Amino acid sequence: QVRLVESGGGSVQAGGSLRLSCAASGRTFSAYAMGWFRQAPGKEREFVGSIRWSGGNTYYADSVKGRFTVSRELAKYTVYLQMNSLRPDDSATYYCAAHQTGASEYNLWGQGTQVTVSS
Repeated sequence: QVRLVESGGGSVQAGGSLRLSCAASGRTFSAYAMGWFRQAPGKEREFVGSIRWSGGNTYYADSVKGRFTVSRELAKYTVYLQMNSLRPDDSATYYCAAHQTGASEYNLWGQGTQVTVSS
């Protein structure tokens, strides 16, 4: 059974950087895309960024364009979210998700990792 395991969250001051990692574990893993989402207390979960697993095309929410970068390491079945110029409103629980091959949407989710940005 495939699982997504996230790491790299933490606390940072505004203007700082963090890098989140999400590794897919299990015997086989095949995905159309990997994405990052976030949810702050009292708010809806929102899309942050994604990457096509085979082609590497990336997509971002307007709120993070130019500050966040999604990348992947195929051999390690790992996707990264590099977050620079962090702001207090970036504070949230961040989740990675896989749109697995054959699925119609993101269907596999990580456990989430907390990011807190202080002013």
